[in-house]
Amino acid sequence: MLEAVASQDLWIWNAFCGPPGSQKDINVLQQSLLFLTERNGTAKKCPFYVNNHLYKRGYYLTDGIYPTWSVFVKSFPYPHIVKEKNFKRQHETAIKDVERAFGVLKAKWHILHRPMRAMSVKKIRSVVYACIIMHNMILKDDGNTIAPVHIRDPPVEPVFEDTVYNELIDEDTHYRLKYDLVEYLGEQDLPHLLADSDDE
Repeated sequence: MLEAVASQDLWIWNAFCGPPGSQKDINVLQQSLLFLTERNGTAKKCPFYVNNHLYKRGYYLTDGIYPTWSVFVKSFPYPHIVKEKNFKRQHETAIKDVERAFGVLKAKWHILHRPMRAMSVKKIRSVVYACIIMHNMILKDDGNTIAPVHIRDPPVEPVFEDTVYNELIDEDTHYRLKYDLVEYLGEQDLPHLLADSDDE
């Protein structure tokens, strides 16, 4: 099983490989290094404003199985108003970027197509991470990345805070962020969304 964070340009920012394939997303999340440091009280701050509200940490677009943490934004299972329908459409479009990245990885590196049962977990991890590194190198070399890696942002120092875990699992922040994103998206002039909304 492979957990990954990818952007629209198919750049894979984070990957975690190792848990057996029969595990659900939520079980993989509990083992993932992505939030391990945050759960232990160490987290990087990347503040941003949405709808005039300040949020301390970034967020990830996820599907419905993930918990209602402040850093996860899930779609609406049954949207009722136009803003919610537009948000759901944009959310699903963005989520497909990760699926596309997986598809490109498998198409590019045929070793990922074959069953790897004969290999040890350590060897499987090495193969998968090598494929991801080469995938990102090819994207960078071709100039197909949105944010070129050679432009370095100043490093963000992790800070230890006792309140990080409580902030991470805060449901109120989760729902407020989702509401603010829906409102923000509703204010944007996005013709492809407006045209679809008129048809419904």
